[in-house]
Amino acid sequence: MPLTLNWIDWAVLIATLVTIVGYGTWKTRGRKNAQDYIRGGNTTKWWTIGLSVMATQASAITFLSTTGQAFSDGMGFVQFYFGLPIAMVIICLVFIPLYHRLKVYTAYEFLENRFDLKTRSLTAILFLIQRGLAAGITIFAPAIILSVVLGWNIVTLNIIIGVLVIIYTVSGGTKAVTVTQKQQMFVIFAGMLAALLIIIDLIPDEVSFTDAIDIAGATGKMQVLDFSFDLENRYTVWTGLIGGTFLMLSYFGTDQSQVQRYLSGKSMKEMQMGLLFNGLLKVPMQFFILLVGVMVFVFYQFNPSPLNFIDKSTQTVLASDYADEYRALQEKQNLLFKEKQQVSLALSKSEGTRLKTQLFQLDSIEKTYRSESKFLIKKAIDADYAAEYTKLQNEVESLKSNTDSSLYLEKKTALASLYNDAAKDTQTNDRDYMFIRFILNNLPVGLIGLLLAVILSAAMSSTASEINALATITSMDLYGRNLKEDKDEDHMVKMTKWFTLGWGVIAIIIACFADLAENLIQLVNIIGSIFYGNVLGIFLLAFFFKYIKGNAVFIGALITQAIVVIGWWFDWMPYLWLNLFGCVVVILIANLLQVVLPKTNAKA
Repeated sequence: MPLTLNWIDWAVLIATLVTIVGYGTWKTRGRKNAQDYIRGGNTTKWWTIGLSVMATQASAITFLSTTGQAFSDGMGFVQFYFGLPIAMVIICLVFIPLYHRLKVYTAYEFLENRFDLKTRSLTAILFLIQRGLAAGITIFAPAIILSVVLGWNIVTLNIIIGVLVIIYTVSGGTKAVTVTQKQQMFVIFAGMLAALLIIIDLIPDEVSFTDAIDIAGATGKMQVLDFSFDLENRYTVWTGLIGGTFLMLSYFGTDQSQVQRYLSGKSMKEMQMGLLFNGLLKVPMQFFILLVGVMVFVFYQFNPSPLNFIDKSTQTVLASDYADEYRALQEKQNLLFKEKQQVSLALSKSEGTRLKTQLFQLDSIEKTYRSESKFLIKKAIDADYAAEYTKLQNEVESLKSNTDSSLYLEKKTALASLYNDAAKDTQTNDRDYMFIRFILNNLPVGLIGLLLAVILSAAMSSTASEINALATITSMDLYGRNLKEDKDEDHMVKMTKWFTLGWGVIAIIIACFADLAENLIQLVNIIGSIFYGNVLGIFLLAFFFKYIKGNAVFIGALITQAIVVIGWWFDWMPYLWLNLFGCVVVILIANLLQVVLPKTNAKA
């Protein structure tokens, strides 16, 4: 059943959000010219830049999905960010000096100076596609989870989040986004620290923090580093250092939602220090968020947990023909919990290898139960799925006597694939619901409101940066640059405000029609990885390949984008490697085309 919030939680939640929106609107009132509205008047200090950059990247997905990732798979996801400090140094040495010297409003102005207008426009359009989709997801992520947990209407939630963002972003532009993000990051840090301390306090008194780490380690949750070269493994040291570096280079160096944050800096030194501050703090911050998820996992070693954290899905299966099977599975889960609790307590008092092995085995069994629960929920929700599964199961049984036949293996593989699909289905995959469910069930009054404010603040901060950047790109790179007649600054500011409103509405619409993936934070990074490598390659061509001209880059970028989309669709490689792949492919194709294309003027 949906939960009802205490009035104190409502008061904390509403007061926090109203204060942030009101402060941003009041602080940036009266900003008129393009320099103020788009570049924030170039008055931002380095610590504000650093916090704003972090807030842009740290959407609600970060807190809901990353904690769920840690609960399910452990700390290994932090390797995704290993390339970030490297990228920050490169951007500070190469990108920022260039942007500062040219006094650009957008990252893509440089591409016209180096190549031509069509290359600038193409790169801007690629940004608008991927960032427009991401803006909708950053609204949708907290909205769908809160709607399921609290029983609120999802469309209403999408509109509330979107409208709050639109109010101060349209009013104050880049400066409003920056000053509100500083407040939002303070709320986020305070809320997550409070959550961690409360979780540790909820663990039995006889279990110390060190014991909790040992229990998590026994189940593999504390394994941070993976040096394997297995391309099937999404998160290793190498994917983080190589694929992650290229992703972060493109994101922080060419994505306007980030570039606009540091272009508002008071000086080049302030911009560079802001990014380096982000590079130093981001990896520890992500480690901390993952640790919160791991501590929730430890909490559930001593407290009963549901088979599935989506109550609505559980209620559906319990009202279906599969209710008895599900209840039997719940009973197995209850018996397993008692054994798991005893072993965890024993492990906190001793260092026995046998106990660690036993806990690891119990955790593996629990994962199997959770997979089976998702399978039953999927069958209960989708009658067509259930019919297809039953048909395949009967075919496998009829062929069982001939286990060497290719048909038997084919049907067996199809059956396994169908089973795995159930674990990834929107209505069964509960990874992103774990943390919010834990918050609402276990945290004290007042702190629940603060944590909900953290989630909504993160959604607002990320979405504000995105629609601010989308509006700037639309105004400066497409509308303003392709007009046949020059327009004054008042007109451009007015149009940027209208574009901000328009992109805010589009983000809300995308959120209303969006759908969950296997994991939300992966979905956002997958969308970015499809486009970022190509865009980064275009910028590297501009920086380091002086003989490459506009036509070769433009055609090469179109071909590369098609190849990357095909590679993603057919799953050629883990998505992080698409960043390196796209970057290398566009550089190679552009070099080849420069040789074979007819020689034209210097720019083309």
